[in-house]
Amino acid sequence: MFLTRFRINTARRESRNLLSSPQHMHAAVMSSFAGALPSAENSSRVLWRLDRNAKAEVLLFIVSEERPDLTHLVEQAGWPTTAAWQTYDYKAFLDGLSLGTTWAFRLTANPVHHVRRTPDEPRKRTAHRTPRHQMGWLLKQQENAGFKILETPAERRRLLQGDEHQLTVRDERRHRFSKTELITGKVNEVPLVTVTFDGRLEVTDPVALRRTLTSGLGKAKAYGCGLMTLAQAG
Repeated sequence: MFLTRFRINTARRESRNLLSSPQHMHAAVMSSFAGALPSAENSSRVLWRLDRNAKAEVLLFIVSEERPDLTHLVEQAGWPTTAAWQTYDYKAFLDGLSLGTTWAFRLTANPVHHVRRTPDEPRKRTAHRTPRHQMGWLLKQQENAGFKILETPAERRRLLQGDEHQLTVRDERRHRFSKTELITGKVNEVPLVTVTFDGRLEVTDPVALRRTLTSGLGKAKAYGCGLMTLAQAG
């Protein structure tokens, strides 16, 4: 497994095109792999995420089985003569995860649930719209995903509700784009709501957490969701 980081030059026109469209960014990411074919199976083996740390600092992270070549992205959306990308062997880090250790984490995800307005109506997948429900979605995933989000000590809580965990949600983005069904050719309008979670976690199942870090968490992985990264907890 490989973890790749690439800084996007936000002053370039092509960068703005990529940053405004999850579809275009997905295509650019998948073009980084010589062995990748445009199929759902191949897409599921590649995770990517955009970290918008500041207006002029946007980082693209990729987790993949194959080492990527981002030459085309450097030429279109980077600094061709002064900067490239960094790719790291991810396996040693993953193998070193152990039970009970704590980490800071970041995750961009598509928190959804299934609802229906009447008993006879089919259940429909829809996005969670409030930070409280979005955080609730992540808290429901944690056990199967191999981690536990740390609780906030009682003396540090500032709210009566919603401040029980060391977890924040921010940078909600809403997209709408057209998608053509491969079998029928029908064009559907696809809404996509993404949010970014920051927090601290404890490893409860290293095997499950490795699977989460390499296979992703939640839906819309082709569109920049599901990639969780860990860092030393300060």
